[in-house]
Amino acid sequence: MTAIRIGNISGFYGDRLGAAREMLDGGPVDVLCGDYLAELTMLILAKAQAKDPEAGYAKTFLAQMRDVLADCVARGVKVVSNAGGLNPAGLAAALEELGTGARIAYVEGDDLRGSLDAIVPAVAGKLVSANAYLGAWGIAEALAAGADVVVTGRVTDASLVVGPAAWWHGWARDDWDALAGAVVAGHVIECGPQATGGNYSFLDEVTDRRYPGFPIAEVAAGGSSVITKHPGTGGLVSVGTVTAQLLYEIAAPAYAGPDCTTHFDTLSLTQDGEHRVEITGVRGTPPPPTLKVALNDAGGYRNTMTLVLTGLDIQAKAAFAEQLLFEVLGGRDRFAEVDVRLLRFDHPDAASNAEATAHLRITVKDPDPRLVGRAFSNATMELALGGYAGFHTTTPPSAESAFGVYRPAAVPREAVTQTVVLPDGSRSVVADPPGVSDGTSLPLDVSDVPSLTSAPTGPTTRAPFGRVVGARSGDKGGDANIGVWARTDEAYAWLRGFLTIDRARELLGPEAAELEIEVHELANLRALNVVVHGILGDGVASSTRPDPQAKGLGEYLRSRVVDVPEALLEGGPE
Repeated sequence: MTAIRIGNISGFYGDRLGAAREMLDGGPVDVLCGDYLAELTMLILAKAQAKDPEAGYAKTFLAQMRDVLADCVARGVKVVSNAGGLNPAGLAAALEELGTGARIAYVEGDDLRGSLDAIVPAVAGKLVSANAYLGAWGIAEALAAGADVVVTGRVTDASLVVGPAAWWHGWARDDWDALAGAVVAGHVIECGPQATGGNYSFLDEVTDRRYPGFPIAEVAAGGSSVITKHPGTGGLVSVGTVTAQLLYEIAAPAYAGPDCTTHFDTLSLTQDGEHRVEITGVRGTPPPPTLKVALNDAGGYRNTMTLVLTGLDIQAKAAFAEQLLFEVLGGRDRFAEVDVRLLRFDHPDAASNAEATAHLRITVKDPDPRLVGRAFSNATMELALGGYAGFHTTTPPSAESAFGVYRPAAVPREAVTQTVVLPDGSRSVVADPPGVSDGTSLPLDVSDVPSLTSAPTGPTTRAPFGRVVGARSGDKGGDANIGVWARTDEAYAWLRGFLTIDRARELLGPEAAELEIEVHELANLRALNVVVHGILGDGVASSTRPDPQAKGLGEYLRSRVVDVPEALLEGGPE
């Protein structure tokens, strides 16, 4: 049977609207899929639904379908998306109203707000959102019943590829290796152009600087896949760009999902031609007995003001400003939480005014919006004439904003009922996989991991870490991961000896000094995955870091100057 060609048209809620038309018209595809549900998005959709019960889904997907759905039906191209968010039935109804004749199905059962009793750890009170991560079989069953479009709530991102592939190839629920192969393909294309040269460390490798074409996964009957993009589109598909995305937002190599456990340390990547990377050898085992759950609470209210400091005595000016401001406000203890960060961008004897500035970023949080609203931001203005020399702010005084707190949890599989509503209106409960495991160990022989080359010896020189390695970082709730990979066997041999837990903590600086850090090896990718627990606090909606999703953390790590073997530096040391 021929491979199924699945093209991604969205990596997040707010991604490129034109991607659907570009994917449909750019070349042959069998399925359009799109991911719209980041953890933060569930909070955004919950707020929208609180104002309007008919809302709660990703409206950008509906806009894309207005443009392409009639053509998809005419060409026999299926559409699969998690844009249903908290209201997949509402999105299905809105798609029906487009009048294209498309047969619409939807998957539900992930929303646990009506019954929180089975969630571990136990939760109390009323959550803003509580969603289990469902798998792919509801999607597969809907396609088998003749659906042209399948919309879901919170399924795993990879399920948007696994479901169509399982339907197309007729896989069984215990075809673990094939399912795991599709999970890997789905993980690569779920974030759109991040697989095709977007956000890539080695910018010099991306010679076509047009906006990258969105990725396509060609998934074969055995679960192997080829990652590619349409001809004539920008960007790059290489072993490097695919490696970067494989390392994005994972933890241990045993990647537990609702349909199988995928072992990222078993796969192999091969360049299969220009802009084509083949993924083979993925092994899978049964999934764990629980499903992941994403919880969002209403955390209260927050406000931030940023004071600009210029020239000399930056630290003294910052300390003076902080002291004066909290005197005006009546003390720090009036607020539930205070976060003050001095961000140093300044240079001595700067060539321009802008290069002589630093920022004092002050954030306050509290359940009472009155405390952190204009009462806080207006108070900063009292320093305008009575504070430090050169006082000004980056913005005028602002009002408070609500924030959410993300918490990961789990729920027994038997406590969740996944239901697919077919185009004829009939409902079907989706069966669980035939077996589960602890999701951690691989009862297979993985001794075929490539033997490691010896690390280079000889003189070293001080150079940025990123001269030798690439990195990609991201968030999972309050944790961040940094996937770090090398491009040669020699560089990886050095990397795995160099980047220990203690070295990672040292290079990441003071904010990681007291945090739990893990380092996982993926020798098959010449990579290490560094997981930093708690660096993002209670998740992106609550984090007070300037980079709340840790998107730049990997590039910061690459910028650190370390002792590098001269043999690894192209052309010798600079």
